[in-house]
Parts: sequence; structure tokens; C-alpha cells
Amino acid sequence: MQQALAYEKRGDFSAAEKIWSELVTDNPRNSDAWAHLGLIRALEGNYPEAVIAYREGLQLHSHLPGLEVDLGLALFKQQKLEEAVQPLQAAVAESPNDIKPKLLLAMSYYGLGKYAEAVPYLTAAVNSSPENLQLRMTLAQSCLWAEQYLCTLGQFQEIVRLSPESAQADMLAGEALDGLNKTEEAIKQFREAEKASPQEPDVHFGLGYLLWKEHNFDEAGEEFKLELKDNPNHAQALTYLADIAIKQNDDSSARSYLQRAFLQPKVIRLSYLDMGILDAAAGANEQAKANFLRAIEMDPAQKDAHWRLAHLYLSVGQRKEAQAEFAKMNELEQKDRDTVARQMAPKTQ
Repeated sequence: MQQALAYEKRGDFSAAEKIWSELVTDNPRNSDAWAHLGLIRALEGNYPEAVIAYREGLQLHSHLPGLEVDLGLALFKQQKLEEAVQPLQAAVAESPNDIKPKLLLAMSYYGLGKYAEAVPYLTAAVNSSPENLQLRMTLAQSCLWAEQYLCTLGQFQEIVRLSPESAQADMLAGEALDGLNKTEEAIKQFREAEKASPQEPDVHFGLGYLLWKEHNFDEAGEEFKLELKDNPNHAQALTYLADIAIKQNDDSSARSYLQRAFLQPKVIRLSYLDMGILDAAAGANEQAKANFLRAIEMDPAQKDAHWRLAHLYLSVGQRKEAQAEFAKMNELEQKDRDTVARQMAPKTQ
């Protein structure tokens, strides 16, 4: 063991791994040897084999100091975030004043899209490094996507202190304000972001969406077109331009935008709803039905697709089916219109 430790200290990981491997072969109940073997494998970048060694060590000695966080890190490095959570939770409980397991646990939750769970651990990490701008941005985003809007606005103040011209911070603040039903203030915040960085990804889309919510369709359309200049394949900008075209009775332009939107990897619910509207207007009833059903499948709680499908059924004499859709509508509570934060959140789940 002394020889293996000496090799470790010198950075001769290959020689150290050979000795640790021999030690666990000769004495498979030596938890320290398993822990060191895992560490050497991790240092060599062999994370799958490191995990095996760490787990062997934990089976023998469940409270071996530092082993849970090492296992969590090895799993995190492999992007096995769900698996990483349990050992990292154990590591936090084992060393509540150690920031490393808290940060790893926070980023595991963040990567899994479990933003509310990430917030307390990110808060601890930010408190330990208050000048770390990237950490504050990550915390602000997590608060936003967990719908903890006041937390986002609090972080916005600190981010602006560290980086006064941060367009990203302005956008986060705008999203939070919209979540608090302060859409006019949100629009002003997005205009500040647009002024600071006109090429910032999603800045034009975010502003356009807020204007669309306020029924300012002409100005919203201009913002969506600006987004498409920077990202011609922006599925949401294409879809909302189509929606505006439908509202302005320009079905030809709407169909053109939607055809482009359907070529993108992530097609949003509104694309199916609006294509269904166009198909129904063109008499393509089966295609319209398929699109309305797909929109319902993506979010059964929205009334609009049920309403459109019910009227489609009525138009072809299927009264029983129409009544069923109207009944479903009556069972649904009025759903609040989406926030810009939900529109712009990463689709991780």
C-alpha cells in the first residue's frame, strides 16, 4: 500500500493502479484499496471502472469518508445524473459544510430539469462564491424555471452589479416579471436586452412572444422575423409568424411558415393546432383531425384544440363525437396563457 501511495503521489497512475488491483485481488474485503483503485481509474478517465471499484468499497464500508462524493462525481462525469443523485445526497449529509457535493448535486438536478430541487444547493454554492457570475446565472435560471420569480429578480440585481451590460440578465428579469403578470414591465426589460445585445439568441423571440400575448401582432411579427435572421430554423418563431398570418387571413403565408416549422427537430403544439385550422379551412378534414388530435395529445389541458375538433366533427355531421369534445372542454379549467419563461425553457423532460 505504501508503494501504491507513493506512485499516486508521483502521478504514476498506471503503476499505482497495477498495485491496487493486485491488493483487491489478494484481499477483496479491503475497502481502502477499492477506494484508491476507483480514484486512480477516475484520474485516468476510466469512469465506468472507477464506479465499479467505488461501489465495491461502499459495500464493504458504507461510511468511508469521501467515497460517496467520488462515486457521485464519476457518475456525473458520465452524464448518469439520475444515478449520481443518491450518492451525492449521501455526501451532502456526510459533509454538510463541504460545497463540492452540494454543487455537484445542484448541477445533477439542473441537468435533469429538476430546477426546484437544484435551487437550495445552487444557493449554497453562490453564497460560498458570491462573485461567480456563471453560478448566479445558473441559479437565476433555475429559480425562473421553478417559477420562483422573486428569487430570479433578486439574482438579477446581483448579476447586474457584476455585469452591468448583461443582456442575459435582462432577459431573465423579463421572464420573471412576465411570470408575475407584469407583462408591460417584462417587455421593457426585453427591449433593454435587445438594445444591449441585438444578436443574443432568443432575445427577439422573447420580445415578440410578449408582444403577441398583448395582441400587438404587427410588432411581434417584426421581432419574430428578426429572430429568423439570426436563426432561420427557429421553430417557435416560424410557428408564431404562422399564427399571426392566420389571424390576418393570410393562409398562404401561414402554411409556408408552418411547413418550415415542421422540418425542425422540435415541433411545438401550436404548429399542429394552426396547421389543423388551415387544413379544416381547405376542406382537408382528415388531416385537420389528425393535427388537432396531435395538439390534444401534446397538452390535453388546453381547450382550443378540443374546441376546433368539436367544430370539425359538427361540420361533417359527427354530432356524437362533437358533443364528447365539448364535454371534455367543460371539464377543463381555463388554463392560464403560457409565460415567456415556459416558451424559452429548455425541453429536458
